[in-house]
Formats: sequence, C-alpha cells, structure tokens
Amino acid sequence: MKKRLKALEAKSAQEGLVLTEAQLAALERARLEKETSGEFESECPSYCGAQDPFYVGTLKGVGRVYQQTFVDTYSKVAFAKLYDRKTPLPAADLLNDRVLPFFDGHGIPLARVLTVRQSGAPRVRALSGRGEHRQYPHAGQVTTDQGHRGAIAQDHAQRVYRVAFRRKVYESIPALQEDLDT
Repeated sequence: MKKRLKALEAKSAQEGLVLTEAQLAALERARLEKETSGEFESECPSYCGAQDPFYVGTLKGVGRVYQQTFVDTYSKVAFAKLYDRKTPLPAADLLNDRVLPFFDGHGIPLARVLTVRQSGAPRVRALSGRGEHRQYPHAGQVTTDQGHRGAIAQDHAQRVYRVAFRRKVYESIPALQEDLDT
C-alpha cells in the first residue's frame, strides 16, 4: 500500500492528475502515520546519516571484533571501521576519522546522525559544529534506514568476513581493516 501511494503521488505530481477525495485522504493518512511512527525521508546528501555497531566475531589471538557502520540516508554512501569494543568512543572515532572529513571535503556539512541506544530505541543527534553533539530524543520507531545498515552488515558478513576468514588467519584488527577497505 505504501508503494502504491508513493507511486500515485509521484504520478500525480508528474502528470498533473486530479486525485479523488479518497485518494487524497489515503495520502494524508499515510503522511500522518509516517510522521507519528518517526519515519522520515532525507532531503539531500548529509541531511541524516545512520550509524550502528555490528558484531563480527571473536578471532583467536585478537579477541572480539566489532564493525561500526555509517550510511548516508540519502545517497547510501557507507563507511565501515573495525574496533575491539562496542562503546561510544569507536562510534565517535568513525565519525571524526572517516565520515566528517568525507563530507567536509565535498563542502557538505553533516546535519544529523541516527543511532541506536543499547535498549534498541532509536535516537537522532543533531550536529551543531565540529565535534559538538546535542541529543534529541526521537519519538516512535525509526525504520527508514535500519534496513540499510542491516543490509550492509549482512553484505560484509557474507562477502567479506566469511571469505576472508577461510583464506587467511588474522592476527590483528588493522590487518582485517586493510582487507575490509579493499
């Protein structure tokens, strides 16, 4: 139904169709439902990025390995970096080391980052200046890009880690990060 309504809205905008009262009411209900559930659509690149940790596994001689993943919700540009723990520091490191320099290099400031709390509840952080974060609680369930982060984690598990672990014995996280980057 959501896809049908989105297609109807696009077609009416493109072809100038006149919609019936029932169609307009359905579009309005869908818009209100989307807002109350916390979903949003990105307006442009760097409007909002989604960040999430992913447990890679425990490597003999290395220990636990976690992947921090960041996805721009508009362009779907993604970044991934490996760490030995799942705390806020690696999350901030990924932003400061890879994400912010990438967007700054293109002259596009990153406005918001969607993260997930330990409880699984989503939250949005508005970035106001370099390194300064203000946290805003986000009502409802944000579902727009949880699927994208999960898809990237699954893709890395299938295409990178399972293949890499069969071919090579890793003795450090930087060695695994090098293969992940390539």
